[in-house]
Amino acid sequence: MSSRRRATGRRKPWLVAASRPLGQLLFRSAFRLTVEGAQHVPAAGPVLLAGNHTGFLDGPLVFAVSPRSATFLAKSELFVGPLARALGWLGQVPVHRGRPDRAALRSGLSVLTAGGVLGVFPEGTRGAGTFDEVSDGLAYLALRSGAPVVPVVVLGTAAALPKGARLPRLRSPVTVVFGPPLQVRVEGDPRARRTVSAAAEQLRLALVAHLRSAAGAGADAVAPENQLERDA
Repeated sequence: MSSRRRATGRRKPWLVAASRPLGQLLFRSAFRLTVEGAQHVPAAGPVLLAGNHTGFLDGPLVFAVSPRSATFLAKSELFVGPLARALGWLGQVPVHRGRPDRAALRSGLSVLTAGGVLGVFPEGTRGAGTFDEVSDGLAYLALRSGAPVVPVVVLGTAAALPKGARLPRLRSPVTVVFGPPLQVRVEGDPRARRTVSAAAEQLRLALVAHLRSAAGAGADAVAPENQLERDA
């Protein structure tokens, strides 16, 4: 076990409960925040939130506005020093990118088995946020747990806090759109690579469809680098 994992604090429900409304207040004060489709998140039972990733604010934002408290898989590079303990207190799980992280997947499955909500950014890193690629980890978790996948599109965060900027652009439009839950339907052993890959592609296409719908409805909140090709 890495030192980063040992340094991670244990989840503190009272801190999670206090931080979410505070986060919402901060985001609504700083930006022109719109949240749509929250009713699509099932009120009970295991749920996977799968979001696009264009800016540093995506994780904290979805954590704050999700209608249910969620544990997120976050890049292990964030879990350094005091921040590692704080992220652990908020229920975040470090994941090592670029290779299968079995410990992170086990932690994620534990959350879902207990009927909780697990948040994943399946593109793996910040980018255009267009779901051109979706990691097999999301599909594996959906197959093994049977949990529905709620697509989440975040628009405007790349412009609200550009990469390298120290301060956000106040009153920038930011939109979070939750979509109807998806159920993975593929044949085969859920542990088999072929089955997982097929499920990942099925989810990718559904996430792209939700992104196109959300971007079309909230084009004013989309930074130029995140716009989809309208004639694609």
